[in-house]
Amino acid sequence: MRVADGFAELYGSAPEGVWAAPGRVNLIGEYTDVNDGFVLPLALPHTAVAAVSRRGDGVLRLHSADVRQGVVQLAVDDPAPLTGTGWAAYPAGVVRALREAGHPVTGADVHLASTVPTGAGLSSSAALEVVTALALNDLYGLGLTGPELAVLAQRAENAFVGVPCGVMDQMASACCTEGHALYLDTRDLTHRQVPFDLAARGLGLLVVDTRVKHALGDGAYAERRAGCEAGARALGVRTLRELEYAQLPAALPRLADGTVRSYVRHVVSDNHRVRRVIDLLEAGDARGVGPVLTEGHVSLRDDLRVSCPELDLAVSSSLGAGALGARMTGGGFGGSALVLTEADAADVVTKAVREAFAAAGYPAPRIFPGVPSAGARRLR
Repeated sequence: MRVADGFAELYGSAPEGVWAAPGRVNLIGEYTDVNDGFVLPLALPHTAVAAVSRRGDGVLRLHSADVRQGVVQLAVDDPAPLTGTGWAAYPAGVVRALREAGHPVTGADVHLASTVPTGAGLSSSAALEVVTALALNDLYGLGLTGPELAVLAQRAENAFVGVPCGVMDQMASACCTEGHALYLDTRDLTHRQVPFDLAARGLGLLVVDTRVKHALGDGAYAERRAGCEAGARALGVRTLRELEYAQLPAALPRLADGTVRSYVRHVVSDNHRVRRVIDLLEAGDARGVGPVLTEGHVSLRDDLRVSCPELDLAVSSSLGAGALGARMTGGGFGGSALVLTEADAADVVTKAVREAFAAAGYPAPRIFPGVPSAGARRLR
């Protein structure tokens, strides 16, 4: 195993274990998780893999095979901000979150490698956080559940990296199962696995990585979250989760700020779309999910305004080639789109998207199947 070999080369001994945690693609429910709403992600085959051993001297050593940088060494009890540490802030933030919660993590040597595309809206950061959390949970015998690990990983990103993300990405990485999507209520973390075997129904899900990099730490994500919170305050509810879809026509005219109004419309509508997709899947109508995905993209593009020309082109060219539905996924401002298509039309859709990007002068997108895969686990 390459990661274990890399660990031994770096640190001079074999790791105590090797763990993996996946990236995710979100089928439906965007920006709902920061509003206590509903989401429906699935884990991807792409994973962050960590070889890890404990240390008892308060030293944390971190290395990534994917970054041209040496070992990053930190003290686990150093209160200094993690700004400037780049990728290392994610696993280091997990150690801080664990210690903040009272868990006796006294140090570690960590070597990481990831196949989750970075900046593609597929939660490469959550994969790093969750694989670190799971490894330390096992090595230190902390006894934490998947949802508990996800919450600590979210805390790491919020408090120590500085991104005000919701908990969906970490929950998906920690708790998804193969062949299923995860129906998650982000208010109380209740969740259940929804069978999502598209191949059995002659369907396929494509992920289109536009290769346009996005960075949620640049303030745009935080601005939309703040706008949603302002809308909830103006409507007298704790979060937008409490506003039902049927109440939306009466609620929107009460919002004087047009931007806040559009944010509220998106979040409440997307919560409703999650429920509609669940109903369709449980009724055996997976094809009926397609138009709901496309409707979600229009809302993300026009109301939340988090799309970009490349994402819009991925969606429009897919639909023009006969896809059943398509939408951007993730935080937006670049990243990926997902496409629901008949299995025998996947090659035609892929070709159409590639040709559309070439005609527009965009870099060639990376397109691959979105196969519902296993969540975080120990490999050895």
